[in-house]
Amino acid sequence: MDRRKYLKIIGVGSVSSSILLDACKLSDKKTEEATPAATPSSADAAAGPARQPQEIEHYKNVISTTFFTAHEMATIAVLTDIIIPKDEVSGSATDAKVPDFIEFIVKDMPDYQIPVRGGLRWLDRETQLRFQKNFKDCSHEERIQVVDDIAYPRKAKPSMSQGVSFFSTMRDLTCTGFYTSKMGIEDIGYAGNQPNQWNGVPDDVLKQYGIAYTEKEMKECASY
Repeated sequence: MDRRKYLKIIGVGSVSSSILLDACKLSDKKTEEATPAATPSSADAAAGPARQPQEIEHYKNVISTTFFTAHEMATIAVLTDIIIPKDEVSGSATDAKVPDFIEFIVKDMPDYQIPVRGGLRWLDRETQLRFQKNFKDCSHEERIQVVDDIAYPRKAKPSMSQGVSFFSTMRDLTCTGFYTSKMGIEDIGYAGNQPNQWNGVPDDVLKQYGIAYTEKEMKECASY
């Protein structure tokens, strides 16, 4: 799969809040498995000149907690690297810290929590049925078998609808996280705004109207 094509298909599918509703009943006792809270940057660094006090407080609250367990984060890392693998141009999704981005987003935008956590549970249940092990513990070939069944909405079987919705959500989050990182921006060659270089009105146009630049104008305004 060509990673750059994902920008064109980012809108495929929609987030379905109905993904395995029973997944939202995960026991709170799993929190001891959780990894340390993702901290994209320190609170002080985030408190730039354009940040309002309430924004700074919200940011501090978001990074002070952890949502995903260690097992879930490991699964996210495997899946995001399937969506955007390392190639000759740049690193993979995990190299760009996309899992940390997703951890941040589901806390900043809680509507993602049930669809993503439910989808991760669906993924493990699917590989347990097929291969008797969790997704992260499967071989690359086994993982791709499942991914191929849910990555293409128009080709997917109706029975895969929950997985399709989940994968579409993860593809959106992965591409957003990667292509807003320094690595992702360099990957697509985005250069940002660049200053123009104007060498003045062409000579043939100046002659047409019988005018010419003065020596001062040429030196200060129309010469590089």
